[in-house]
Amino acid sequence: MSTVEDIETGEHIEAEPVTTEQYLTFIMEGEEYGVDILAVQEIRGWESATPVPNSPSYIKGVINLRGTIVPIMDLRGRFDLTKPEYGPETVVIVLKIESVKGSRIMGVIVDAISDVYDVPIDDVKRTGFGENQNERFIKGLVTVNKHMVILLKLEQLLTFD
Repeated sequence: MSTVEDIETGEHIEAEPVTTEQYLTFIMEGEEYGVDILAVQEIRGWESATPVPNSPSYIKGVINLRGTIVPIMDLRGRFDLTKPEYGPETVVIVLKIESVKGSRIMGVIVDAISDVYDVPIDDVKRTGFGENQNERFIKGLVTVNKHMVILLKLEQLLTFD
């Protein structure tokens, strides 16, 4: 266990290990999904993107975000959900992930932002979906306020395969 210094007394006290992670949650087709809050760079209202020829159907194009070209992915399309209706609550979550191949920035279109939750790491459960095609995108499931939240693996989600 590590120690930290108490600001008021200057004494060193034992620090509790980090046992929770924070997730930004959002809604798609009535279900709540979560992404690691540390990967969230920005939340923007929906604006049309410049289409890129020969892209997968779930890639809506790219936007220029303060000089950075950011691909925009429609998560409904990525998950083979019903075709989206973009409205005033539709948002783009700009995410940055670090991987062995370097950092990657991508925007994902979702129906609406929900909340930020502190999730105890021990409460995250495996899905048990087996060979479901979307299993590779799912880190686990957690129950928050008596409803299920699907936690996503960003490294797999933000790839084009």
